[in-house]
Amino acid sequence: MGYWGWTPYVPVAVRRKKAEKAAAKAAAKAIKGGAELTPIAPYRGAVAKTFWGKAWCDNLERYSDYSNRLPRGRTYVRNGSVIDLKISAGGVHAQVVGSSLYKVVVNVVAVPDMQWQEIRADCSNSIDSLVELLQGKLSNAVMERICKPGSGLFPAPAGMQFSCSCPDWADMCKHVAAVLYGVGARLDHEPELLFKLRRVDAKELVAEAAVSLTKTKRTPAASKLLDDSLLADVFGIEMAEPILATLPSKPKSQPRTNPARASKSSQTSKKKITRKS
Repeated sequence: MGYWGWTPYVPVAVRRKKAEKAAAKAAAKAIKGGAELTPIAPYRGAVAKTFWGKAWCDNLERYSDYSNRLPRGRTYVRNGSVIDLKISAGGVHAQVVGSSLYKVVVNVVAVPDMQWQEIRADCSNSIDSLVELLQGKLSNAVMERICKPGSGLFPAPAGMQFSCSCPDWADMCKHVAAVLYGVGARLDHEPELLFKLRRVDAKELVAEAAVSLTKTKRTPAASKLLDDSLLADVFGIEMAEPILATLPSKPKSQPRTNPARASKSSQTSKKKITRKS
């Protein structure tokens, strides 16, 4: 501690080197135990860059309860201080480098069944595929519904509990804040983890939409039909080239004959035959 009880300032470069050493040590320990670290790599600029990551971070910054601690958390996550972050059903477990290596746990309550049913019902007429859902290529109405404060998929402060092994007395220390921002960065690449965290199945949204389509007998708009390349981008699936069947060639059409003319020519030929005889 420095004068007046404040922690001395540590330059970013020093913190980054310390994080790298701690990460290497923790990685070696994890390998011995048969585990693997999943760090948030250091970066510059915005914490999140895609729809789901941005929406998660926007939700965090919406609550005044977090306003005092979030800025320090952004700095920590950008510096690569979150050396391990794992998202599971109902929880986040992470390791963050500060003045020491700290363990952080964030528990998130599941989405209530009634709330999930309402989300599915409200979105059923606008979702055509799981790929569109995870890519964030949905209508504004669906986006707003899924991200709606209090009744969407993003948790409110009352729905989360934090714990950190650091000596900070605050409910949300800077290490917890870094982990919460780290979740946003992770959702950039794996948006399906949001549904896993809240203990709901994203496929149920699509299933609900399929039932709605069947009842109304409508088909997805042409603009919402998915290209195979989108499946490859989201799921890493290479789609085989379609095999076009060779259709048999159509027989040449015979010239159409007027029935009246055919009958008249027949009668003429009969008359010629009679005269000769």
